[in-house]
Amino acid sequence: MELILDFLNHHLEKVLMVALLGTGLFLTLRLGFIQFRKFFHGIAVVSGKYDDPDAIGDVTHFQALTTALSATVGIGNIAGVAIAIHWGGPGAIFWMWVTALLGMATKFSEVTLAQHFRVSVKDGKGNSSISGGPMYYIEKGLGKKWKPVAIFFAGALIMMAMISGNAIQANTLADLVKTVFDIPAFATGLISAAIVGLVIIGGIGRIGKVTSILAPSMAALYVGAGLIAIFLNHEAIIPSINLIFTEAFNPTAGIAGTGTGVFMQTLMWGVRRGLFSNEAGQGSAPIAHSAAKTEEPVSEGVVALLEPFIDTIVICSITALVILTTGVWKQTTGTDINLNATDITYVHKVDNNFVPTEVPELILIENGIQTSKVQMAWHEVSVEKLFIDKKMLIPFTGKLDPALKIGIDENSNTYTTLYGMAVENSAPLTMLAYETALGKFGVVVVLLCVILFAISTAISWSYYGDRCAIYLFGESSIFTYRIVYVIMHFIGAILSLNVIWKLGDLAMALGTI
Repeated sequence: MELILDFLNHHLEKVLMVALLGTGLFLTLRLGFIQFRKFFHGIAVVSGKYDDPDAIGDVTHFQALTTALSATVGIGNIAGVAIAIHWGGPGAIFWMWVTALLGMATKFSEVTLAQHFRVSVKDGKGNSSISGGPMYYIEKGLGKKWKPVAIFFAGALIMMAMISGNAIQANTLADLVKTVFDIPAFATGLISAAIVGLVIIGGIGRIGKVTSILAPSMAALYVGAGLIAIFLNHEAIIPSINLIFTEAFNPTAGIAGTGTGVFMQTLMWGVRRGLFSNEAGQGSAPIAHSAAKTEEPVSEGVVALLEPFIDTIVICSITALVILTTGVWKQTTGTDINLNATDITYVHKVDNNFVPTEVPELILIENGIQTSKVQMAWHEVSVEKLFIDKKMLIPFTGKLDPALKIGIDENSNTYTTLYGMAVENSAPLTMLAYETALGKFGVVVVLLCVILFAISTAISWSYYGDRCAIYLFGESSIFTYRIVYVIMHFIGAILSLNVIWKLGDLAMALGTI
């Protein structure tokens, strides 16, 4: 199954990027650079200046924006930026900015359509609520013959909601809490599932009230701490920004994936992380925005175009600058290398690139140095020297057996953990950057934000899925869907999600295309 998913995701990804960037460019030109012309009007609308309490809808413009942002702003802003820099170098951030600017026009368009073609539905108890999104505007805007496409999208989005927006969030949260506090995953899963359940059973009204407090609070905490961290390293701000622009077109400084002149690697990682960070064109945010109280579809469209700006231009940029100004993206740190860890990969070096390769039978090590052509890597980068003690005083000599996941020294002693200086990636890299600048306070900030981001993302995505459930199965399916969603949250916390994550990527690609 993993091989099939890898094959499908690899090929769909290229189609996805061309479709999204092409659509974003077309809409930017066709709408006369709407993202720049109506930016400040969007701020005025979301501030409540034009709110009409008697307008049709379930939530205010501000609550619709924060609900959508709670799903958009998440672990990707902490981990995704770090991954982009790790693989694509600092230049990847420039291409994240480009995708965000184009995505603002896409987000305006899809949300305006969702508002225009929204409908009123009733749940199993007879309560009325607004429902909208791509499944409705595909069918109503393009005609009945397009209904199979609308049905396909709704099914893909339910899978996205259950897996990417829910189970993976729970798994990330449970894994982090287990690592830091040694609390079992099932306990974290029960607590977070209960919190998510209490909120989503109340519907979009309660979701909107919770996210209108949670989203601004967690964003303010993360951004505030990030700005302090950047200020403390203010002398590195201009060099870091220069690095982003120079590396965007002539990449040289990537750690894992980029060597001299590997432009496409930088471009692809920037676009990939940018698109999945702000979700423009994915079809999820229009569902939240369709519930806004307004009689003017375009007024919600101008609110929505703020999302990619807030998510990518502001929050992702702060993460990037904290990582770059502290310099941790190219530093190694003392690492416990558990030979059974999923962070271990195998690479061989071609020019300045570490290229992933198949698992070898054995890796020979002499005085801590890997002498085989294929080497063991931590976060896709070969570990320069391996030791048998935590203080890294005694080099390891012997062989690594990847199949048994052990090291065997020259005296036939076996080791399941070795030690060395290795690079970080993903959320741990961001945490290391905040810790370098702010000490233990930085660690607390990243921990707290990961917890809040994971829960708020799961809460918001539940609403996206239940609108699709209504479209496919009718109003009576809402309660059943929400119960299954809460159960999936708990299951996500206790299971390994390698295959499920790839299923989520596949559903996201299919729904977006």
